[in-house]
Amino acid sequence: MTIDAAQGGLGRPQQVAAPAVTESDAARPWLAHYPPGIRWDSEIPVRPLWHLLDEAVAAFPGRPCIDFLGRRTSYAELGVLVDRAACGLQKLGVGPGTKVGLFLPNCPYFVVFYFATLKTGATVVNFNPLYAEPEVAQQIEDSDTDVMVTLDLAALCQKVTAQIGRTRLRHVVVCPMAAALPFAKGLLFPLARRKDLARVPDDGHHVAYRELMANDGRIAPPELDPHSALALLQYTGGTTGTPKGAMLTHANVYANAVQCSLWFGGTGGATQSMVGVLPLFHVFAMTVVMNWTLRTGAEMILLPRFELKQLLETVHRRRPTALAAVPTLLNAINTCPDLGRYDLSSLRICVTGGASLPAEVRERFETLTGCRVLEGYGLSECAPVACCNPVEGLRKPGSIGLPYPATTIEIRAPEPPHRLLPVGEKGEICVAGPQVMAGYWKRPEATAQVLIDGRLHTGDIGHMDEDGYVFITDRLKEMINAGGFKVYPRMVEEAIYTHPQVAECAVFGVPDPYRGETVKAVVKRMPGAGLTAEELTAFLAERLSPIELPKIIEFRSELPKSPIGKILKTQLVAEHEAGAERTAAS
Repeated sequence: MTIDAAQGGLGRPQQVAAPAVTESDAARPWLAHYPPGIRWDSEIPVRPLWHLLDEAVAAFPGRPCIDFLGRRTSYAELGVLVDRAACGLQKLGVGPGTKVGLFLPNCPYFVVFYFATLKTGATVVNFNPLYAEPEVAQQIEDSDTDVMVTLDLAALCQKVTAQIGRTRLRHVVVCPMAAALPFAKGLLFPLARRKDLARVPDDGHHVAYRELMANDGRIAPPELDPHSALALLQYTGGTTGTPKGAMLTHANVYANAVQCSLWFGGTGGATQSMVGVLPLFHVFAMTVVMNWTLRTGAEMILLPRFELKQLLETVHRRRPTALAAVPTLLNAINTCPDLGRYDLSSLRICVTGGASLPAEVRERFETLTGCRVLEGYGLSECAPVACCNPVEGLRKPGSIGLPYPATTIEIRAPEPPHRLLPVGEKGEICVAGPQVMAGYWKRPEATAQVLIDGRLHTGDIGHMDEDGYVFITDRLKEMINAGGFKVYPRMVEEAIYTHPQVAECAVFGVPDPYRGETVKAVVKRMPGAGLTAEELTAFLAERLSPIELPKIIEFRSELPKSPIGKILKTQLVAEHEAGAERTAAS
């Protein structure tokens, strides 16, 4: 299958390859400081993505692969389930060109149908199960999704069932939540949660999981070109704002899993395990939790959602060695009042992404747990990881680390002709490598804005130092222009986080009649803290320039967050604008 104009691509298969190894070392300052035992010019194999699973099943059949609330599934068992699900999907007409949506929280069904879809040659479309019905409908139509997989929970199933007859959706595969639980919990679930279960219509459009899986699992995956065949449509605001599907090929996603295994190590050690509390429908957890653990023969300990007590109890009891997190999750652990009840010492590494990691949050988490926190950087358009701090060796304060193997990071001028900037100068971060997407689904204009001369222009502003370490200053579109002076929200947030009574904060620009824009900070205090705006302003006056100092400080009990825990600045900006309009009207 190739990506052609009818499928919404660029007319020809697009694959951004790693730069030639003959490029001078001066253009790659990171080469002299790369972690021992890892080669930047490592060969990255190109294979269909389902090979991740098949290779793991062949190498580690008896090992536990998934632990979901105490129910464990081995690699061999997962392989059987995936083949049967793939065979069942084929009988529904699923194959190359079909889009299969996953409307699922973290659970074994996500892993099963992710790889089953790939084995049919079809494309996975990740849906956020917290979407409202209009958002579900919009993504179904935009992505050309014909089949959706969900749970028999009313809160999920009803949103999908409502799309039959209203959208192009033809089939809904309904999976029983009870069957994914340990025996005792599964036995009681239909009784205890009867009101939460959906009434599934018997109409030919809805397919029961048991019915779909009633086959021998004999499937021959189709021949495809990993460079051009789409494995995934990952919806994102991307670098241009409007939600759109990043077209990730089999080669893109497979490459990033290999890059993760090279960077973080892991040769299939039976003691390795990763806590999966971030949602798998988000590209960060999809790669770092699911695909990386499969690549290394590790176990993923899946939790259906983030609940602080459940997460701490799971780490205390199951003794995992790795955690994937966002900064707000680490901050929640740091500020837990009874953290001393839990033993988190099994954690050896914590990989963070999704938002900037304040130094105060990282240092406190490491002090409390003894775990090494590795901040990385990526985008949905990069499947997603482009660079990360090393497991061993130097971590520079504030840095997002070094480029991944076979990945080139450049700092270029944001304006055409996007000249390459010297070491230390701020500009737009650009990425080239085997993990970079083919483009945006059905959006050639948006694709042309970000894929230029084989580089992904990320929309992030930063710089690279003489050792090849990358530093993010801020998002290009979030930069505040205060009377002609550039103010970077991230720098202001870093200063605010150093106050001991601050738990969370978000900084953004708001209209100002004198400066054009001014700085606003929305702050969540630590439990029991009585910090005032005047006290915080006095504290920051010694750490920020007058132009950077927030002119508006608002305190809130909670800040709005995305499903992975990223603070939603867009919502805060919209709420500020709505409040200003109400004030003006009155």
